[in-house]
Amino acid sequence: MTEMPKLTKKDFSSDQEVKWCPGCGDYAILSATQMAMSKIGIPPHKVCVVSGIGCSSRFPYYMNSYGMHSIHGRAPAVATGVKAQNPDLSVWIITGDGDSLSIGGNHLAHILRRNLDVNILLFNNEIYGLTKGQYSPTSKIGTKTKSSPYGSIDRRFTPAKFAFGAGATFFARTIDTDPKHMMEVMQLAHNHKGTSLIEVYQNCNIFNDGVHDEYTHRNTRDEFSIRLEAGKPMIFGKELDKGLIREGFNFKVVDLAGHEDQLIVHDPKDENLSQLLTNLNGSNGPIPIGVLRDIDSDIYEVDMHKQIADQVAKKGKGKFQDILFSGNTWEVN
Repeated sequence: MTEMPKLTKKDFSSDQEVKWCPGCGDYAILSATQMAMSKIGIPPHKVCVVSGIGCSSRFPYYMNSYGMHSIHGRAPAVATGVKAQNPDLSVWIITGDGDSLSIGGNHLAHILRRNLDVNILLFNNEIYGLTKGQYSPTSKIGTKTKSSPYGSIDRRFTPAKFAFGAGATFFARTIDTDPKHMMEVMQLAHNHKGTSLIEVYQNCNIFNDGVHDEYTHRNTRDEFSIRLEAGKPMIFGKELDKGLIREGFNFKVVDLAGHEDQLIVHDPKDENLSQLLTNLNGSNGPIPIGVLRDIDSDIYEVDMHKQIADQVAKKGKGKFQDILFSGNTWEVN
């Protein structure tokens, strides 16, 4: 047997010129994705990237793989067809907070509910970038934009809460300024059997610059975010001197000294814990970065193909012509 050649980032980079605004966080996410793909080790011809509409949705053009630039909010529906027909493909959905949580909210909910074995990268910059700066479903109350000149009065979506409400089996959060962490999370998402949703805090330096600075800037991120690792206590802070303990159904930030035996140990298999982690919003405790939930459940396309195989075994392969002329039919003269 011949040894498979080692894949590199270049194997997943297309010959198309990458066109985003200079300084956009999308560049870092693209690079991290190409690197993660090379480490995952699946060859490009076994990968399919499906996108909707938005700045992030140019992604398929820049990936040397199969790809489809679909329509606004409908990438999950297209990807469902791709994965159902080609279960051996590694399918990745690229979307943004406007594309997936506004016009595409129903499609996102149902692919999470069904639990196909696909991976979703949700770029969250809390703004509509491609259409030049309107507020999005994740924009904070008070956000002033071209479509909310006096400040948005909409209550915002939290992608993690939305995902868990739809029954997501895998949810992670990462940031565009940390390529190493992005790659690690993408590899964990790929290893998960079922739908994985990764929220990426992404900066739009043109229409919403610095929206995630507290959690991404090196001067503040250690105090306002916490890196989750399975089996490890929840510790954060620039000096790693703070921790999280449980206080009823809430979290409490404490000094590490004297509370070591009370610290919460992260378990992404604990559905209740992952649900509580979605309540941390930066003002009541550090924003969780990493895998919040990773649980096992039935996989849609596996069950679907098993159901088909069972019926073929019982009835044999049917003919399309027989379907057309079965049941009540009539001729038009």
